[in-house]
This record gives sequence, structure tokens and C-alpha cells, in this order.
Amino acid sequence: MSRSLQQNAVVEEPTITPVVAELAARFAAEGKRLYLVGGSVRDAVLGRPTNDFDFTTDARPAEIQKLLSGWSDAQWDTGIAFGTVGASKKGEIIEITTFRADVYDGVTRNPEVTFGDSIDGDLVRRDFTVNAMAFDVVAREFVDPTGGLQAARDGVLDTPATPQESFGDDPLRMLRAARFVSQLGFTAAPRVIEAMRSMAGELARITPERVQVELSKLLCGAHPRRGIELMVETGLADIVLPELTAMKLEIDEHHQHKDVFHHSLVVLEQAIDLEDVDQSPDLVLRIAALLHDIGKPATRKFEAGGGVSFHHHEVVGAKMVRKRLRALRYSKEITEDVAKLVYLHLRFHGYGNGEWTDSAVRRYVTDAGDLLTRLHKLVRADCTTRNKRKANLLKRTYDSLEERIARIAAEEDLARVRPDLDGNEIMKMLGLPPGPQVGAAWKFLKELRLDRGPLDRDEAEAALLDWAREQGITPPSA
Repeated sequence: MSRSLQQNAVVEEPTITPVVAELAARFAAEGKRLYLVGGSVRDAVLGRPTNDFDFTTDARPAEIQKLLSGWSDAQWDTGIAFGTVGASKKGEIIEITTFRADVYDGVTRNPEVTFGDSIDGDLVRRDFTVNAMAFDVVAREFVDPTGGLQAARDGVLDTPATPQESFGDDPLRMLRAARFVSQLGFTAAPRVIEAMRSMAGELARITPERVQVELSKLLCGAHPRRGIELMVETGLADIVLPELTAMKLEIDEHHQHKDVFHHSLVVLEQAIDLEDVDQSPDLVLRIAALLHDIGKPATRKFEAGGGVSFHHHEVVGAKMVRKRLRALRYSKEITEDVAKLVYLHLRFHGYGNGEWTDSAVRRYVTDAGDLLTRLHKLVRADCTTRNKRKANLLKRTYDSLEERIARIAAEEDLARVRPDLDGNEIMKMLGLPPGPQVGAAWKFLKELRLDRGPLDRDEAEAALLDWAREQGITPPSA
């Protein structure tokens, strides 16, 4: 182990709360060790904040339960089959796992759980060296058998064992490598990249749900572009998001970028720059930015004169997004939100120099609904031209559209566009029972409201009666 390295360097120690110190003393009194492990140790070394505190110990699960009894406020054993006991004390959540020495079957990613006898043996089985460090809470010293401290300083992501052995045990670790590149800004070691290239197909052993979790964490990292590029470079994207690789082969129609893939990465970075700094990363916006041109490969057409077009790629793209996100088991809400943003991201380009009528502006806002703020960010991020004059013109034009939206919203309460008559009033006027005809009348009045803005009651009633006569509906006599 590299305690000598640790002793010769200034390393930020993990924060030990009074509750944790008290617990460690309780373990020590019984001759047991308690180590902080995982991301909290790594993040302390890197000077990053963390709320993730996991512990490991030489005590067996039954011994852990005994040590926690009479001390913790609550205790649970939902993870006891894997050697993990959970507890809470004064509002702090604590999870403690017995040293592990698992063996993988090489078919699934599910190990045969076996308990170990040493901290070093527990650490060397972990995914990456920067995650294979521990901190002895009582002795207040680092345990680093695989060189994680030096890897953290160098910004290198490497495996404790050979990458082939590590990824063979659990292929999800390849995707986790891309995720950590995104989150930490590290560079994968050459041997890790080589193993990822040769073993990418092993990801097929992993359930879509687990893949989705890692992909979402990658996209919400501080450097998602780096993680995505590693996925494409190593072939992981061919398994997880094959549409990314397809975009890499397509030339952007503006001929200002190397390819659609590169353009999409720039849009992703620019969308991130538009996120609210005091809020969490916007997963929906980031997926939409990355995949907004997903339909271009399927719609590419070479025009006379050397041009390239991608007509209706937003329509095709929305369908492709739904298919891919469903396959990755994303929620219906996320899937539909991303698909709608992809579908709407080109709508603004019909605005021209402000030729839209107020009716068109209302439809833009109504179609976007709760996604309007995200749509604003996506459309602005989609401008990647290097022509400053053109970029400034697009910005001013979108500024103008947002100003019009604000003005009309203030006048008409666009956030709650509804027909000027509700369903009950429609049924009473037309003498209809609940059913499809009432829905059709409601839709007609909403379209009228979008076209003409708010109507007074007499105008709305007259329009509804005219529509009813055209539909062959005879209202009851007044």
C-alpha cells in the first residue's frame, strides 16, 4: 500500500462528524475497524464537496447490528444479504458494509457475495483506483493499496486489476468510466481505453435500467462532452446510443462544422451554459441538446449544386428519440418532454424577421407549454455558426420573439390559454351530453382563441353556434 506516499503529501481529510467519530470509537472499543470508503474519500482528496458517506468494516453483519443496537435511532437490514446494515443517528444516515471478497461468474454482473478479512482485499476489487481508497476514521490515515492518491493527482482513471479483468467482472464499469470522465474531468488510461474498445459488446449483459442510470449521471456531469466522446471513441455508444455514431458520419448543412455529431456536442455545451447556476443540471435539456439532430442521418438529401438538406428531420428525430429513450427505460415524462423539444426546435426558424402573427406566437407558446423556458435555451444553444454577424442577428431575432411572447402573455395570460367557453357551457348551449362532440366543440373554440386572442362572450357564443350548424348540430331553441 502507499501510506508512505500519503505521509509525504498534503491531502485533504474527509470531514468526520461527531456522530461518525462516536460510532468509530464504539467499533474500536470492540476491537473492530471502521473505514470511510468510496466517493467521499475520493472527493475529499480532490477537494470536492460530497454528501455520500459509506463505511466498511471487518465486523460481520450480525456484529454490526449488535454495535448499532442501543446507539442508533433506527436500524434496517434491507441490504444485509450483501453485508450492508443501515442506521440513522441524529438525522445522519449511515451504511456500513462488511469487507467483501466477491467473485463474479463472468455471465451476469451479479457477484457471489463473500466476506473478506482485510481492507486491502476489499479495496482492490473495486472499479477504479480513485475509488479504491479508504480512510481509517480512528487512526485518521488513508489506506491506498492501488495508487489512487497519485491517480487522483494526475487526473487519470485506471483500474486496480487489469481493465480486462475488471470489465469482465462487471461490464457496466466501462460506462462508469465514461461517467467518471464526465464528472471528474479525468482522462482514461490508455489501457482502459483499449479494453473498452475490445469489450464494448459486453455491455449487452447489462439491463437497460442500469445503463440509463449511468448515462444520466454522465450527462449531468461537469464535462459531459468528454464522456460522450469516450463512448463514441470506444464503441460504447454503438451499444447505448447508436444514433450518436450515425451523426458522426453526417455533414452539417451549414458546412461550418466537422459533422452533425460535433455540432450536437457544441449545442450541448452551449445549452449547459444557459442553465440556471443555482439549480441542478437539467437532464431533459441536456438530452434534447445532444439528440436534437438525431433525425438528420435518416433525412439527408444531396441537392443539386452540392447542397445538403435534412427536411423534416425534427419530425423523424422526435420519433427516434421516443424509441431510444423507451428502450433505455426512461420515464414517460422525460421521454415525451425530450421528444417535444426535438420536434419544436426548428419552429423558430419560420419566424424570419418577425413576420409571425400574434396567432403564430400564441401557438408557439401553447405547443411548448411547460417546456417553453427549455425551448428558449435549446433554440439559442442551436446557433453554432462562426459568422458573428449571423449569430448576432439570430440572437436579436430571438430576443424579439421573447419580447413579443412576454407582451402577449401579459395581455392575455398565455400560460392558461383556454377556450372562452368551458365544457359545461358548451353542453348547455348545444344541448349535448358529454362525449366526442363536446370535445370537438372545445377544440374548435381553443383554435379560435389561439387565432384571434380572447373573445368576449357574445363573440364566442356566436362562433360556437355557427360551428354547430356546420356540423349538423341543432341547438335547443332559446
